[in-house]
Amino acid sequence: MRERRRGERRRAAGAGPKHQLVFLDRVLVTLVKLRLDLPDAALAELYGVDRSTISGAVRQIRPLLAARGFAVPDRPGIRLRTLEDVFAYAEAEGVKLRIDGTDVQVRRPAAGRPGRKAFISGKRRQNTVKTTTFTDGQGRTLFSGVPRPGRMHDQTALRTEGIAECFRRFPDVQAEVDEGYRGLANEFPGQVSAPPKAMTAKARESAPLGEQYAWREARRRQSSERICVEHANAEYKQWRPLQRYTGRREDFAETQAAIAGLVSDRSARRPTRRKTSTELVLARPAAI
Repeated sequence: MRERRRGERRRAAGAGPKHQLVFLDRVLVTLVKLRLDLPDAALAELYGVDRSTISGAVRQIRPLLAARGFAVPDRPGIRLRTLEDVFAYAEAEGVKLRIDGTDVQVRRPAAGRPGRKAFISGKRRQNTVKTTTFTDGQGRTLFSGVPRPGRMHDQTALRTEGIAECFRRFPDVQAEVDEGYRGLANEFPGQVSAPPKAMTAKARESAPLGEQYAWREARRRQSSERICVEHANAEYKQWRPLQRYTGRREDFAETQAAIAGLVSDRSARRPTRRKTSTELVLARPAAI
């Protein structure tokens, strides 16, 4: 709270309005709101307070959770808050990033409101907000955010956040992406890996059978390397507000950052899988 007000408190301890809920209860109310999206009236009935008390507690605690950043695996106490932090960590630890976007359905704006069509996703045909997730090879969240209207392309959303400059600044960082980031793969061929380009029906018919199998195997291997970021996006969908967001659109970025930070705390506790230092060999010659 000192960081939020940018200095020491100006009133003595004990001054100001008296909270009906202690700080721990305000945190618990906010966590329940983020996890289950229960109505404020229902939470007020459970705690025996007014509905405005619950709303005020959520407005106070949610920004604190959103500003925490994202946990780093095997590095307790360190938090990542920007794309530059993620790329610096990936370069220092030799982590190959997995990048993917996901959509969250939001309420349809009122008729005649400016920018109403900007949120209509071309893929889902619904009003959505798009976010982007960065994970490591085990699907542990390193960063999630960059909220943009659903009509914006995945690659455009990242470019407006300055991802191209990050790749130039950290030339040793590599990433696995899907077909939506083909432009990044073309611009940084040594750093960004995208699936092999799709074969047209005519080319598929004329290509030898071995070439078709090789193309399918290449796409399968790339998908297998990238699927962990899809699992990370599925973890967010377990939280009710990110299944279908019904709150004020101005609060979506803060809500999504708070939930993603909490998910990263849980995923960072997964033990890191180490590659074996020796190769498996047969104990005795195999019979021919």
